[in-house]
Amino acid sequence: MKYSRYAFQSRAALCGVLALLALATPPPAQGGDDGDDALTAPRPIAGGDSPWLEELTWMEIRDRIAAGTDTVIIPTGGIEENGPYLATGKHNLILEATCPAIAAALDNALCAPIVKFVPEGRIEPPEGAMRYPGTISLTPATYEALLTDIARSLKQAGFRHVVLIGDSGGNQAGMAAVAERLGNAWAGSGTAIHFVREYYDPGWSATEDYTRNTLGVRETRHDGYHDDIWVTAMMMVTDPTQVRYTQRVEAGLASINGVPLEPLAPTVALGRAMIDFRARYTADAIRKTIATHD
Repeated sequence: MKYSRYAFQSRAALCGVLALLALATPPPAQGGDDGDDALTAPRPIAGGDSPWLEELTWMEIRDRIAAGTDTVIIPTGGIEENGPYLATGKHNLILEATCPAIAAALDNALCAPIVKFVPEGRIEPPEGAMRYPGTISLTPATYEALLTDIARSLKQAGFRHVVLIGDSGGNQAGMAAVAERLGNAWAGSGTAIHFVREYYDPGWSATEDYTRNTLGVRETRHDGYHDDIWVTAMMMVTDPTQVRYTQRVEAGLASINGVPLEPLAPTVALGRAMIDFRARYTADAIRKTIATHD
C-alpha cells in the first residue's frame, strides 16, 4: 500500500505524540485509600522548619504532629480599602508577622494559610468597603463554608486543637458560628475547635494601650483615613513597600495621625514590639481556651 507524503508525516507525528504522552504519564499517586506503606515512610531528607503549613511537606507535617505539634491556627484577614497609603491586603500582611509569632509563643503550633477573602459588605449594590475598587467580599455563607472545610481538613490531618483568629472586625461573627457548629459536631472526637476573639478584641485595644503606656508612642491627631500607627508599623515589619514608605518620604507625608514614620528602622522596631506583645497576649488567650477543653 502506498502512502502519500502527508499521510506518512501524519502517522509519524501521531506516533511521536503517543510516545510523548507515554513519557508524560505520571506514575500512580503515592498513598491513597489502600493503606499502603507510603503514609508511614520516613522522610528521605531533613525537615524544614517553617511555621506555615503550606511551606512544609506532608511528611514534615505528619512528623510535627507526631512530635507534639497538636495545634493549628487558621488566621483570617481580608482585602479592603485602607486609605491612600496602605495596600488592600493590610490584614493579611499583619498576619504574616503575628501568626508565626503566636505559633512560636505556643511552641506547639503551626499556621494554616491565611484566609484572605472574608465578608466586606454587600457586593451589589455595594456597601461599605465594597464601594472602593479592589475590595473583595464573600457572603457570610461562603465564608463560613470555607472555614468549615478548612477546619475539617485540619482535623483529618490529626491536629487536636484548631484555632480561629481574625484581624478584622467583620471576620469575627462567622468564625464564632463555625466554631460553635463544629464544636458540637466534634464533641468527644478528640479534636476541639476554638474561636479566640481575644486576638482582635481586646487584642487590638490592648496593643494600643501597650504602645501608648509602655512604648510611649501616642497619636496626636486623626488624619481621617482607615489607617493608624499600629497597622502601619506592624505592616512595615513584613514589607515597608506596602505602606508606600519611600513614596511618602519623597512627598513629605511619612507620618500617620501625628506619628512620624522616619527613620525606617525605629518604626519597624516599633512594629515588631507591637507584634511580639500581641503574640504573647493571644498565646495566653489560646492556652486558657484550650485548658477549658482538655
